[in-house]
Amino acid sequence: MKIITYNVNGIRAAIRKDWINWLKTIHADVVCLQEIKASPDQLLDLLQIEALGYEHYWFPAEKKGYSGTAILTKLTPKHVEYGCGIEAYDKEGRIIRADFDACSVMSAYFPSGSSGDIRQDFKYQFLRDFQQYSDKLLTEFPRLIISGDYNICHRAIDIHNPKSNANSSGFLPEERAWMEGFINSGYIDTFRHLHPEPHQYTWWSYRANARAKNLGWRIDYHLASRPLEPHIKQATILPDALHSDHCPVLLELDLTDT
Repeated sequence: MKIITYNVNGIRAAIRKDWINWLKTIHADVVCLQEIKASPDQLLDLLQIEALGYEHYWFPAEKKGYSGTAILTKLTPKHVEYGCGIEAYDKEGRIIRADFDACSVMSAYFPSGSSGDIRQDFKYQFLRDFQQYSDKLLTEFPRLIISGDYNICHRAIDIHNPKSNANSSGFLPEERAWMEGFINSGYIDTFRHLHPEPHQYTWWSYRANARAKNLGWRIDYHLASRPLEPHIKQATILPDALHSDHCPVLLELDLTDT
């Protein structure tokens, strides 16, 4: 199973940048999207997506042009779960999950706190609630992959300048401590599991030519529950995809014996 996570920063904008042709070349089985900023009725390209063999499930935010998640899949899910049952997060379309025979795959878009204290507090509450939500999920779905934009750099190796960003939302001590605790609660950072080397990022500011200089942050993850560890075959960041200020991340699992 090949799984892509991609914060497209607006699916309509990404499509205008030839995203569908890119999707055709990547041959993913499941594609987790974040920050779609659209509802299906606003998309004129669904037939092209279906022509590539994908079923598509969308969970847009109530607010137009904001947030939202989606899952595209070539494998028919047994069940699709929209939201986590907490209204504040579900109205922003932050979580969608598809359950398959071999595993369950979630597309999650964690809040950003960069706009100020109110949203930072909202982010902290989300993190507390998400921990409880995922703890319960793991008992029901022990083979779980949570893919998406976590809006957190876990460690200093995951950000280009940890000293100057020490007080930046996304790299605050409390956020990093939550990420450490969350991973330790039963998950594997699949990319770091295979790639300990530095200078590997998934998001770059549009300012100061940051992407060309590789002055980035690694905030997009596939976290896989521990029972999936022996099935991890490949985890790769794909920085050459230029449809967003994020880039996609690929996870490949060998589930042939399940």
